[in-house]
Amino acid sequence: MSETKFNNNLIFLLIGRTISNMGTTILMVAMPLYILDIGGSAASVGLLSFAAFLPSLIIYPFAGVIGDRCNRKTIMVITKLGSGATILTLTAFSYLSLLTLPLLLSGFVVVSVLNGLFDPASKGILPQLVHRDNLSRANSAVSSLRTLSSLAGPVIGATLYVTLGITVLFAINGICFFISGLCDILIRYNHKKQERDIGFFTELTDGFKFIASRAEIRGMCIFLLIIFSLIQPIFSVTLPLFFRTVLDYSDSQYGYLQMIIVAGAFLGSVFVGVLFGKEGKEKKALVIGLFLLMGSMAGFSVLLFPRSLEFLGSSSLVYFGLLGGSLSILSLAVMFINVPVQTIIQKRSPDKYMARIFSTVAMITKGGLPFGALIYGIVLDNVAVYLTISVVTLLMIIVSGAFLASLFGSGRAERADAILSER
Repeated sequence: MSETKFNNNLIFLLIGRTISNMGTTILMVAMPLYILDIGGSAASVGLLSFAAFLPSLIIYPFAGVIGDRCNRKTIMVITKLGSGATILTLTAFSYLSLLTLPLLLSGFVVVSVLNGLFDPASKGILPQLVHRDNLSRANSAVSSLRTLSSLAGPVIGATLYVTLGITVLFAINGICFFISGLCDILIRYNHKKQERDIGFFTELTDGFKFIASRAEIRGMCIFLLIIFSLIQPIFSVTLPLFFRTVLDYSDSQYGYLQMIIVAGAFLGSVFVGVLFGKEGKEKKALVIGLFLLMGSMAGFSVLLFPRSLEFLGSSSLVYFGLLGGSLSILSLAVMFINVPVQTIIQKRSPDKYMARIFSTVAMITKGGLPFGALIYGIVLDNVAVYLTISVVTLLMIIVSGAFLASLFGSGRAERADAILSER
């Protein structure tokens, strides 16, 4: 297969994911506001995040085996079209004023399962669409376009929600899923069948065995498990609650705040690809990301204290800028951590196990997201936001510092092994 064809395939993959991400962002930015507006609490918002994440995690190990056994392109197309059909069904119920919270949660459970099937197949197919030397840049491009597609989504979503209501947002998301599936159909990909069948459940454990045997990958998975559990609910639960109950800004300004956060993630993806896209520079990006993570969380925590609000004003432009700046750097830091880790794992993994390994990695690293969101929702119904985030910041600094020390330790071990091998 020619390099041009590789590039065409990558373009179709990127366009499809960009469109679906755009539609999902437009809908999801309004969902916490919608739930709070219909009388839901912080626990209800946490429950939505729980329903949106947990099914994917449960299906991930099985999805990895399916992604290695079956045609990855076919999986991607079917799951995208299925997600579109599910969201458009919710659109119909919303239009008829029959949409209830249990029905809404059920729809998100279905989409979450389909996404759990899509994600390992999508990550597994990428190394077969680009040359190994360009893999880091390809991962950066995927992350950059994902965040770029989400850049205008918050403002569009918040504006459409205020002016046209939630039904329109459901319709947009469903249509975007269908267009994304059509883009995936255009990818030219030859599935390589396994030479022998070693048994489904044997394959199911391959990803766990591989990660367990690689100390570096195992450590990264545990670190991401803790960090994602602490960070993601800040964006999905804490921020909309704090914005609705404490700050005096409009829904449109909430959309602009989300856009600023996404812009930070976009810049992070771009900088990782441009500055650290060459072979062997992944750990440098990780170190920078860790320091940015600790600094931005400390700044965000300070801004939540009542005295900070009294001093700066809960509706002032200065406070809005500082809040957006700290959260933007936080999302940038996440990209400086996530993209290098993904690249390292891809480079360390054999192709025939790729989907299984990534499904296992995804299950481990994202395993705390639904429970973290649920716990945040319950805690925030009883504990002040600033106290909750202060404790989270302290935990994050401790975990990041320990992981940073392990990175330097592994670096010294690698240099020692190189010296011994030269002798």
